[in-house]
Amino acid sequence: MTADSRAPASEPESISEDAPGAGVVSVRGARRSFGQLAVLDGLDLAVGEHQVVGLVGPSGCGKSTLLEVVAGLLEPDEGAVSVGGQGASAERLARCAYMPQRDLLFPWLSAIDNAALAPRNRGISRKRARAEALPLFERFGLSEFTDARPSELSGGMRQRVAFLRTLLAGKPVLLLDEPFAALDAITRDEMQAWLAHALGETPRTTLLVTHDVEEALYLCDRVAVLSARPARVVAELRPPAPRAADRTATVTDPAFAALRERALEALREGSR
Repeated sequence: MTADSRAPASEPESISEDAPGAGVVSVRGARRSFGQLAVLDGLDLAVGEHQVVGLVGPSGCGKSTLLEVVAGLLEPDEGAVSVGGQGASAERLARCAYMPQRDLLFPWLSAIDNAALAPRNRGISRKRARAEALPLFERFGLSEFTDARPSELSGGMRQRVAFLRTLLAGKPVLLLDEPFAALDAITRDEMQAWLAHALGETPRTTLLVTHDVEEALYLCDRVAVLSARPARVVAELRPPAPRAADRTATVTDPAFAALRERALEALREGSR
């Protein structure tokens, strides 16, 4: 990819369904209200295969609602939403794995049994489900904690287990709703680097909601900046080096800093 193709866009981009890899997730003209409260306002978004797209916007603007619409948990009042070319809510849900802000680990289960819940729910035996989960524990630095209870794990480790549970669901699309919001700053930075590595090892089409502009610009191929409610895309930015191995060098680079300022300015404009 050339440097020019990585330049940040000053206006929202419209990605053609005919573009290579485009449209694994497609949102066209989506509107959604709850009674008199309008939440989504004709929103357009496309996520290509194995792309990581971030959503940032003011609190309460509709980011989580958009994830729920994509996942098939809600239907748009107007517009079209599809995942893998399928628009029915049950078909969207079948293709999406949703990771909420809280890890929601069961305290009475070990780490590996929590991660293996998705294959267990598909009717796989406990022994086989644990066997599916174990290679991921080994690959992502959790092999010493397979039998630990959630209360014995740090916040970062709990989020790793929750992410592995999301991967083990075996769905092609990951929907991550502020997965690191509850962590302290140092742990959050570490988890961002860990997630970048995990997505490199196991690529998935990913839609990431976050309030952290730096997190979005580091982890994502594209970042959509949303307006205040009702949400619409007011800017789309392309970070220069998504998921680079050296996180510190990436986020302290002048080009990254300049793009962060552009994202913050777009947020300010969109909040007016």
